[in-house]
Amino acid sequence: MFKKLGFLLLVSLFVFSSSVEAMPIGGVDMEETFKAGDASLILNGAGIRKKFLLKIYVAGLYLKEKSSDYVKIMAQDETMAIKIKITSRWINSERFKEACEAGFERTTNGNTAPFRTKINLAYTAFAQEFKVGDVFDIVYIKGVGTNFYKNGRFITKVDGLDFKAVLFGIWIIDKPSHKNENLRRGMLGMPLE
Repeated sequence: MFKKLGFLLLVSLFVFSSSVEAMPIGGVDMEETFKAGDASLILNGAGIRKKFLLKIYVAGLYLKEKSSDYVKIMAQDETMAIKIKITSRWINSERFKEACEAGFERTTNGNTAPFRTKINLAYTAFAQEFKVGDVFDIVYIKGVGTNFYKNGRFITKVDGLDFKAVLFGIWIIDKPSHKNENLRRGMLGMPLE
C-alpha cells in the first residue's frame, strides 16, 4: 500500500515538474508563463544583459499577448512583468541603481524630476545585497501600479501608469542607455543582430 502510494506520488511530481516549460537563455531557464494577480502572462522574449563581456543577468518580458511594439508596451495599461535573474557577482545594488538611473534619464528625455519620488521608492527594491541566482520580478498590475519582488518576497509598490512606462522603457526603448541591443530585441521577441 505505502509502496504504491509512494510510486503514485513520485509519478505525479514528475508529471507536474515536466509540465512547467522554460526557455533557456544564456544557460538560464526563463519560465514561459507568469501569473500576475488574475492575469496569465506569456514570455514575450528574453535577453542577456552584458557588461565587459560578462553575462550580468537574464531578463524576460511577460505580456498578455506577444508584441514587438515598445511604444505600445510602454504606454499600455495592461498587466505585464519583467523578470530579472542575476548571473554574475559583478552586479551589485549600487551598479544596478546607476544603470537604472541612466535608463530613467533616457526614458524621460533627461527630465527625471517629476518621477524622482517614485524612482527613489523603486530603488528600495534593489537596496539589499545581490547574489548570483537572485530573481527580481517587476510586476505592473493594470490600474494598480508596479509591484517589486525579490526572490518571491514583496518589497514595495509604486503607483502610476506613467511610472510603469518610464520603468519598462529602461529595457525596451529604442537606443536604450544600456546599449545592449540584443537584450532589447530579445525581450521584444525580435531577431537578434
